[in-house]
Amino acid sequence: MDGSEQRRALARLIEEKGGDYAGLSRLIGKNPAYIQQFIKRGSPRRLAEDDRRTIAEFFGVDAARLGGPPATAPAFLAVDRLDIGASAGPGAAVDHESPKGAVSFDPKMLRGLGVRAEDASMIRVRGDSMEPTLMDGDEILVDRTPRAWRDGIHVIRVDGDLMVKRLSRVPGGGVLISSDNKAVPSLGERPLDTVDVVGRVLWVGRKL
Repeated sequence: MDGSEQRRALARLIEEKGGDYAGLSRLIGKNPAYIQQFIKRGSPRRLAEDDRRTIAEFFGVDAARLGGPPATAPAFLAVDRLDIGASAGPGAAVDHESPKGAVSFDPKMLRGLGVRAEDASMIRVRGDSMEPTLMDGDEILVDRTPRAWRDGIHVIRVDGDLMVKRLSRVPGGGVLISSDNKAVPSLGERPLDTVDVVGRVLWVGRKL
């Protein structure tokens, strides 16, 4: 597969599976315009093998679709990508949560994270209030298993708004809802029964 064929194949894959140029660029550790320049301008002429493999794994397809060698690894497990965004900002109202494609994970990786594929979801981050930990456009793996929560980053609903925030227990059974971006005001302490904990954030889909 030459460079032009690879560009067309990647463009078809993005259209089929959903996704955006900037998000894929961040996934492979490049500047946000990298994938757009590759598809639209042919620069670089071809994707590096590691980048091609990473993109194929992200979309859950055989690397051969992007001109790589056929996959020889064990079968991957699909995790639904939900058609919603968890706001790392003031919050976003959500009327539905419908799958929009899937992301494939190595079963060993999910076991290491302590989550089953059927209990996990991929959700896009919107806003900057969790920077530098989470960036606008990041895709996060969320463990939605019903269980007692512990301190850490979670996707939550507060007053009907879906958001991603850092939760910390406070004396008396309440919870402190805070942002990692110190320039963004914290939501402060809330009674636990006013916070719907959707799930714990386990992984972010980009190179650091």
